[in-house]
Amino acid sequence: MQELYADVIIDISHEAIDRAFQYVIPEKLVSQIRTGCQVNIPFGRGNTMRTGYVIGISDRTEYDRTKMKTIDSVCTEGIAAPGRLVALAGWIKENYGSTMINALQTVMPVKKTVRSVVVRYVALAVDETDEIEYKYMKRNARAKLRLLRTLKGENIIPMSKVTGELGVSSATVKAMQEEGVITVTEDSCYRKVTSDAVRKEAFMAPDIELNDIQMSIINEFQDDVDKDVHRTYLLHGVTGSGKTEVYVQCIRRVIEQGKQAIVLIPEIALTYQTIKYFTRYFGERVTVVNSRLSSGERYDQFERAKKGDVDVVIGPRSALFTPFERLGLIIIDEEHESSYKSDNPPKYHARETAIERARLEGASVILGSATPSVESYKKAMSGEFRLWTMDERVSDRKMADTSIVDLREELRRGNRSIISDELAEDITDRLSRHEQIMLFINKRGFNSFVSCRNCGEVVKCPHCDVSMTKHMASNGGKLVCHYCGYTVEEPSKCPSCGSRLIGGYGVGTEKVEQEINRMFPVARTLRMDKDTTSKKNSHEQILESFGRGDADILIGTQMIVKGHDFANVTLVGILLADLTLFDGDYRAGERTFDLLTQAAGRAGRGDVPGKVVIQTYKPDNYAIVAAANQDYRSFYETESAYRSFMRYPPEWNMLVIMAVGENEEQLANTMDRMYSHIRGNHRNVRHLAVIGPAEPALAKVKDLYRKVLYIKHRDYQVLVDVKNCVEEWLRDDETREINSGINVFFDFNPMNMY
Repeated sequence: MQELYADVIIDISHEAIDRAFQYVIPEKLVSQIRTGCQVNIPFGRGNTMRTGYVIGISDRTEYDRTKMKTIDSVCTEGIAAPGRLVALAGWIKENYGSTMINALQTVMPVKKTVRSVVVRYVALAVDETDEIEYKYMKRNARAKLRLLRTLKGENIIPMSKVTGELGVSSATVKAMQEEGVITVTEDSCYRKVTSDAVRKEAFMAPDIELNDIQMSIINEFQDDVDKDVHRTYLLHGVTGSGKTEVYVQCIRRVIEQGKQAIVLIPEIALTYQTIKYFTRYFGERVTVVNSRLSSGERYDQFERAKKGDVDVVIGPRSALFTPFERLGLIIIDEEHESSYKSDNPPKYHARETAIERARLEGASVILGSATPSVESYKKAMSGEFRLWTMDERVSDRKMADTSIVDLREELRRGNRSIISDELAEDITDRLSRHEQIMLFINKRGFNSFVSCRNCGEVVKCPHCDVSMTKHMASNGGKLVCHYCGYTVEEPSKCPSCGSRLIGGYGVGTEKVEQEINRMFPVARTLRMDKDTTSKKNSHEQILESFGRGDADILIGTQMIVKGHDFANVTLVGILLADLTLFDGDYRAGERTFDLLTQAAGRAGRGDVPGKVVIQTYKPDNYAIVAAANQDYRSFYETESAYRSFMRYPPEWNMLVIMAVGENEEQLANTMDRMYSHIRGNHRNVRHLAVIGPAEPALAKVKDLYRKVLYIKHRDYQVLVDVKNCVEEWLRDDETREINSGINVFFDFNPMNMY
């Protein structure tokens, strides 16, 4: 039997995940050892017995076999949370393509141990204080006297109060310690990640009477929990149908079983509203994890989860890897969102990864959306997922009335404003009634691009193959690259021909804000986009301000249309509904339908009926018409037929292989050789389509050239085999030398085309 070797991480501390040690697997343990299992191994000069986790198994080694140590035994207590996350990392590596170390760093987002926050307290160390008080009075020791009298009333107080409010110096505190009058103690505590306003909401949820559909869903989930049945459920509920209340009740059932839950949200902008809602039900037993937290704050929240101090963790994609020991439920809200797909290798999708983690943990998954992804709905239709449908809003509230405005007709009538006549009238009406308005345009900045009317040249980023966007600044306009961040002053004449006939074209959130302020000078406006939310807690501050009624109109990109619930918003204006239709992407229709439906769902969520105005140059497009009618089934049937005809996911599967390098010629040669290698090794695979090598829509980003291969097949495993074949080819010594400086990435069923 061929000897096998295991790559083992010792004790799996966060600092250790960059280094693995290889051990011999004894023949008696071959059948027991698998990725993620915990093993006992001799370590160090003294061969001290330590525990570690297996992160990979191979039949090859680069070390001297005579000097290698052997695994002693397999731990029999079962796989702990770290081991299950290691197993998940192995699955990510195999299914999405990356190194094992990259996959491990993905599932263990906290990279190192962070020192705890220490709080110091001052307490009385004596029972009788009269004599001491008299002594301080006699000596006129006012600071000591002040602290002593305060402690007589409170007995123990934080050091921050002593040195702050009481104005007692640290030298005075030390002197009183030496006198034996007081003691100073230290206690570690977790860093706060939620505001005081949110914490005040703890356990303040009103009793909500659930409707029959909600109760039916919750009862079915309860039955499955009682029977220890774990499934993936797709909750298809129209906007305002009460999906969040279903989430809460399902989490309650899981917590009653002694288990924990993860709630994924697509945008950090949703954190404030979501955490506030869940805190009303679960109090301090709910916390948040996202990239806006400091390393210390993130570390604290993962430690709280590991120790069982919280029951619910809320956050974007990375919260999926919270190290719960008794995970019972994963909820993915707005599961259709592209933000659930990682932008960096490994390019995993949170939906499929959550389903795999649930399988490893013995947990359930609920996918929720008013506009389910075509992939998820297809699986629900086939019975792979359990479909729950909620097609009416709660409390018999009606869906908003929708009007489609043809912007071509606006131009024919001489209206060149981004605000149509109908929308302007509706805004005026809502302002007079003190109701709120949301205006959505999926483009930030002032102008989309700057070009010369003399030679037609567009000002592009020198580091990326993309036009630069104009942003307004206090000292004049600036051009910004949205890919690398390169910024220059707006030119007064064309860099190419020298003409002064140069100007900005297209519309972004800044220009919309300027136009609204011009047309409605009395209206109070807020803008929410990447530019206004760069600071910590800026999302929360903008949304809280709008929720209080401090502004009449909220203008923003897609971050304002996802899941927010403002009862006083009765008008939503979608300014350029077809912006996403021209992305050159097979998902363009789906993305457009999703955004429009979600945006429309923000109107009329209170007692006053709402209206949605969709402005477009393509009023007859199937995605726009279906969104205006809130008709998901109609959209799904048309979109599925299109995907099937064009052999796109989910009817077929697709693998994109992207290579990136500084040398354009070397990059082209690498991709040509890769194409030949794939074709040569898969010549007998029927219906395998290999397209390219080709230049993606962005052929250069940050001074790096890019080339892609598109590979299609019905069977996902065939594409995994292609990925494995390419990875093996890249590891070959000769190939590695020729391709030096070229990086290769894999992306399965991409959310955005390259």
